[in-house]
Amino acid sequence: MPLLTPSGPWHRAVVTGGAGFLGSHLCERLLDSGVEVDCADNLLSGSESNIAHLTGRPGFRFVRCDVSSDSMTDELPGPYDLVLHFACPASPADYLRHPLETMDVGSLGTRNALALALRDGARFLLASTSEVYGDPLVHPQREDYWGNVNPVGPRSVYDESKRFAEALVTAHVGAKGVNAGIVRMFNTYGPRMRAHDGRAVPTFVCQALAGEPLTVAGDGSQTRSLCYVDDTVEGVLLVAASQAVRPVNIGGGEEATVLEIAHRVIALTGSSSSLTFVARPQDDPARRRPDTALARELLGWEPRVSWEEGLKRTIAHFSSLPEAMSPAPRL
Repeated sequence: MPLLTPSGPWHRAVVTGGAGFLGSHLCERLLDSGVEVDCADNLLSGSESNIAHLTGRPGFRFVRCDVSSDSMTDELPGPYDLVLHFACPASPADYLRHPLETMDVGSLGTRNALALALRDGARFLLASTSEVYGDPLVHPQREDYWGNVNPVGPRSVYDESKRFAEALVTAHVGAKGVNAGIVRMFNTYGPRMRAHDGRAVPTFVCQALAGEPLTVAGDGSQTRSLCYVDDTVEGVLLVAASQAVRPVNIGGGEEATVLEIAHRVIALTGSSSSLTFVARPQDDPARRRPDTALARELLGWEPRVSWEEGLKRTIAHFSSLPEAMSPAPRL
């Protein structure tokens, strides 16, 4: 049975950051379910190429706007019954390059997106992240864990932006009665990630396809729990439909070291690439795996796409991109 049908629960949605990797998949899934979608994006880290296949489809509209600007609510007249706030640079390369914009979209952008939901009586969902847990001292990470975040470290522009956004959503629920939820997503991967965006999977895949050494941070013993984008999108929309107001983790159940992920990519690409080890970034989490018991019990959600199948689909996507076969640009 499909998650959504043309008759509901939503008729018209706005997805901020809709031209990004994850946002574009959400736009597509909603459209396929009969929901009209306004995709709002300033293209700071998103790309119109991600939504080119949606342009011209009935019910889809791209609005180039900055969700952090004062005019945002005027540029998105709605009315909406679903507001998905997914605008934000997500890769370290992006948020370190745009620190102030990252802080703005978590604060001003979140407040503006909440204003849309309040104006139209819409369900609101904040895209939060496993980064709110920082370099966790509790493993696996449950939603009731408060985290271990360095508030003045290089990653703080992203981590604290999301933590503030969660607090802002919670305040609007209590003070204004906004119907709002929070989804904390762990490492998601799949087609439409940018080649050379700095995250492990696209970096490893592009390096393997180009025959370059795979650059492993530190000794590669730090762990990640990967979740294929289709599974993440399903989890996000289930949280939105659930009316839950507390944060819900959505992420992969299998924990693998970064070194293991690199070896898997080499094997699946058939590459002859070697490994090279580089300095590990400051505050890089040592272990990351979500406790998804709440998502399982509340939503019946579990990831379905295996890491092998997910990586095969991702490799096939990057294999079709000329830029993925060339060396990463020097910053």
